[in-house]
Amino acid sequence: MSSLFDVSDRVVLITGSSRGLGLAFAQGFAQAGARVVVNGTRPETVEPAVKSLKEAGGQAVGYPFDVTDPESVSGAVARIEDKVGPIDVLINNAGIQRRAPLSDMTLTEWDAVLCTNLTSAFVVGRTVAAGMVARGRGCIINITSLNAEGARPTIANYVASKGGLDALTRSMATEWGPHGVRTNAIAPGYFVTDLTRPLVDDPEFDRWVKSNVPLRRWGDPRELVGSAIFLSSDAASYVNGRTIHVDGGWRSSL
Repeated sequence: MSSLFDVSDRVVLITGSSRGLGLAFAQGFAQAGARVVVNGTRPETVEPAVKSLKEAGGQAVGYPFDVTDPESVSGAVARIEDKVGPIDVLINNAGIQRRAPLSDMTLTEWDAVLCTNLTSAFVVGRTVAAGMVARGRGCIINITSLNAEGARPTIANYVASKGGLDALTRSMATEWGPHGVRTNAIAPGYFVTDLTRPLVDDPEFDRWVKSNVPLRRWGDPRELVGSAIFLSSDAASYVNGRTIHVDGGWRSSL
């Protein structure tokens, strides 16, 4: 049974993995024996993440590149597959937020979030999928959000990007599935990270989150790893085009 969940020696590229949820995925896959490719936009953030993974006994390399730039992505993917090996698993995790009331949101704020959260998954996804399709196997996991289905004020651009990523997941699964490439999504709820710390430390927002989550707490980033390992493994060999919600039960509760 344990072999069903074995991801050892698989090459796993995780975008936006120098910090936050992406780093938690990287740590989890490294501990599971995968060969992890850490990505971020700047070497100064990628290198410490790679160092920490190696010091913990994991296999890791760093490849800084801009996930929104097709030429940068194409070059990086080519180098990864040449130096590290064919990419077995791609986790499209890169994401940002630019908060503003919808009526005041600038086009720059809108475009920045849509480009990083949604367009990057298209750019990196189609580049990596080309090799996966040629090999007849591969796994793509898109990190969406509870907000893909539920909005709240000041994050309309984020909601639109994650809703679009949810739909893109189904399109990828439909078009690349016949070639042996599975595409699924993980939709996190509210997790404690360096990016969400101001919200965690806001008593009113903290109460709001805990009152809506049946488990009555925020998530720990490590609690996302199991779903990603499952989707990447042979245990999920017939799972395609689905979204796993890891939200403490929020979506199921009225």
